[in-house]
Amino acid sequence: MTSYAPRKNKEPNATRDLRYKTGLNQYEFWSMVGVTQSGGSRYENGRNIPKPVQELLRLVHVEGLDIQKLKCEDIDVVEYLKSEDPSSYKALKKAAKSWKKSA
Repeated sequence: MTSYAPRKNKEPNATRDLRYKTGLNQYEFWSMVGVTQSGGSRYENGRNIPKPVQELLRLVHVEGLDIQKLKCEDIDVVEYLKSEDPSSYKALKKAAKSWKKSA
């Protein structure tokens, strides 16, 4: 019989440290990835964080992606550009990186 009990998060302090670095409270930090404050508290205290939530944490709080603004068609444009015009994609990627650094 398979056990469905939550596993222990091996590095709860890493998640808490990430939140502290952002300067956000639990509600603000966790709501940006669709997790309740109480759920986030459980993760910070050792409950296993599901892989999709880990990826959302990385995208939002490490990479700085605003998932509220992300649209599927934006991803489609990027994929199209990468496959159909790689040189333009590389040039735009470089320009965007410079633009973001200057902003």
